[in-house]
Amino acid sequence: MTRIELDGAEVVVRGGDGAARTILAPTTLTLTERRIGVIGANGSGKSTLARLLNGLVEPTGGSVRVDGLDVRTDAAAVRRKVGFCFTDPSAQLVMPTCVEDVELSLRRHERSARRRRERALEVLERIGLADHAHDSVHSLSGGQKQMLALAGVLAVEPSIVVADEPTTLLDLANTRRIADRLLGLEQQLVLVTHDLDLARRCDRVLVVADARVVFDGDPGSAVEHYVASVTEGAR
Repeated sequence: MTRIELDGAEVVVRGGDGAARTILAPTTLTLTERRIGVIGANGSGKSTLARLLNGLVEPTGGSVRVDGLDVRTDAAAVRRKVGFCFTDPSAQLVMPTCVEDVELSLRRHERSARRRRERALEVLERIGLADHAHDSVHSLSGGQKQMLALAGVLAVEPSIVVADEPTTLLDLANTRRIADRLLGLEQQLVLVTHDLDLARRCDRVLVVADARVVFDGDPGSAVEHYVASVTEGAR
């Protein structure tokens, strides 16, 4: 079973004036569920929490471990285990065609160019983009771009997929398509989302507010807590 452990993990940064700003307060969690949702307002710290899990952001205090691997001292091994999908898939798509983009993600894992091509085509087939393998990435719709970004992540067979608001830029149909794909993954999923319906489909949900995890529990109770806090804050 995949295991993510945060032990007093925090992120503090200093501004130009030297003043310290807490982006994420000390957080202690053990995450073993298959589908974990993270909800909260913009700027609450939820994306920082997500980025700690594969070392995109390093903790300034405490520790983060993935199956016993520390994100600071075992960074390369952690990134092989933890794939990351950004809100804007364009941040991950850098090659001219779809198949080349997936091949790029395999270069550190597969030395054979022939095998990289075979593997990339296999992943595109599985993700539903086989017909677009040789198309320009710029010709894809928003939903197709997000699927392609996910294909690049899945190609290296991570144990965990972290998705940071992957449906924010999508219409309803593509939101459902991406959500179904993510929630159906065999890998452990950490899903940062503003979509409360998606959060309800997870096994466990964290609510983040003011740089802290303020609720951690079953999806229904977590969503209820979040909605109540938003309603109270609007009064």
